[in-house]
Amino acid sequence: MEKAYNSVLGQGGFIIIASLTAFILGQLIDVFVFHKIKKATGEKQIWLRATGSTLISQFIDSFVVLFIAFYIGTRVNSSGNDFVWPFNLFIAVGIVNYIYKFIVAILLTPVIYLVHGWIERYLGHEQAAEMKKAAMEN
Repeated sequence: MEKAYNSVLGQGGFIIIASLTAFILGQLIDVFVFHKIKKATGEKQIWLRATGSTLISQFIDSFVVLFIAFYIGTRVNSSGNDFVWPFNLFIAVGIVNYIYKFIVAILLTPVIYLVHGWIERYLGHEQAAEMKKAAMEN
């Protein structure tokens, strides 16, 4: 009974822990990189700070979640003759996941400019500039 439970539901705890860890780490890295790029480029190169920070944080996210959930998780839940993720599978799946996220981030770059333009028009240039300045000071 225990083996059946572990093979079906035992991985769930590791997936939850991995997802939360990767999300928190990814968000912290994304914000850090975004602000570093913004300080270096100012109001120019929106694509670089938005897409660049996402590409870096998603790289970390892709591998952290897989490492905890499946590389470590399958070893902890293994009863000796169960399938465990070999390191090369972990790397291969991580690379494929990251390539997918990379492509989506690049494809969404024009959307960033579109939404940025809408917000600027809606708020007005002065209020938008004021809000950006206040955000960077905090």
